Amino acid sequence: MKKPKIVILGAGYGGLMTATRLQKQIGANDAEIILVNKNDYHYETTWLHEASAGTLHHDRVRYDISKVIDNGKVEFVKGTAVEIKTDEKKVLLEKGELEYDYLVVALGGESETFGIKGLKEYAFSISNINSARQIREHIEYQFATYNTEEVKDDTRLSIVVGGAGFTGIEFLGELGNRIPELCKEYDVPFEKVKIVCVEAAPMVLPGFDPELVEYAVAHLEKKGVQFRIGTAIKEGTPDGIIVAKGEDDVEEIKAGTVIWAAGIRGNAIIEKSGFEAMRGRIKVDENLRAPGHDNIFVIGDSSLVINEEINRPYPPTAQIAMQQGELVAKNIAALIQNKDLGTFTFDNKGTVCSLGEDDAIGVVFGKKVVGKKASFMKKMVDNRALLMIGGASLVAKKGKFNVL
Repeated sequence: MKKPKIVILGAGYGGLMTATRLQKQIGANDAEIILVNKNDYHYETTWLHEASAGTLHHDRVRYDISKVIDNGKVEFVKGTAVEIKTDEKKVLLEKGELEYDYLVVALGGESETFGIKGLKEYAFSISNINSARQIREHIEYQFATYNTEEVKDDTRLSIVVGGAGFTGIEFLGELGNRIPELCKEYDVPFEKVKIVCVEAAPMVLPGFDPELVEYAVAHLEKKGVQFRIGTAIKEGTPDGIIVAKGEDDVEEIKAGTVIWAAGIRGNAIIEKSGFEAMRGRIKVDENLRAPGHDNIFVIGDSSLVINEEINRPYPPTAQIAMQQGELVAKNIAALIQNKDLGTFTFDNKGTVCSLGEDDAIGVVFGKKVVGKKASFMKKMVDNRALLMIGGASLVAKKGKFNVL
């Protein structure tokens, strides 16, 4: 009897969780498991803001996929998926193709610029290892160059961050630690540096506890961050950005570095493959399957799960992706073994937003935490993700232990 073939697209939080759980639940003789990823490493997306600011080396942010999968049960294919042919049960890769009986779409998200002119051309995005390395090197280059020019250009030292959501705020927190180091290293007066955060919404960290938001803003302002709230970026230019507060209040902010951290969408493959989607995200059923496709599961940034309490989608976080991966592994095993499928219920264990090395804000098990205690919790959350996928050995190698 032919073994069913399970193909997992993407080795992010959700994809790796699916693979590592499946390899424990299904024997090598029961199914063929194939994990596809464009790189041979996994990177911790929630650590990219540190690598981008230069407070954590990019190699600390990633680890080899081969170190966490059972290579006797899971075949790893390094490749980039370009389209899913659902009628043919086939995935087209840049080189070759794969047939499947069960498919897990765990492809990460992509930066969403909402059609704002010039952002793709002139702004950086914190999206992967290479973009993080590029941002770090670009900022350092601006500082290194400042004192080499006869006529000093202060805009080299101006950094604009578009978006005051989690990514933007966490990056600003790391910048607050990194900028004084760069000033000292390159003999740059700290007062010459300008950091501006532009957010179109009426508040920082929309939807977060207002008291904690107030704490975060005060903390970052002490580090020199200027906030422009209720202000929309209208255009990216070679010299910075054009913003507007209302219809008529238009202003140009000149900056040597612009980081866009205000939007994420699902993978473009979703729409290309003919799935009904909203900004590249599929509204999955209670078993995490794509509607009309009983053998296709969608998790992570490309899935849309509605929080029934507020009738809005849950934000695509690492926490929810890993929980989805666990359930999908159980459900695929259940399908193979002719058992009932489980339904997905998000167990929100809390949310912590870092404000730099030794400060953070968060709500953990319903309680608000700030400062070093919150920072400790953030590091424990990061270590837990490593533990769940790679066990104690991965935590020992990549974990964060400077917790006090």
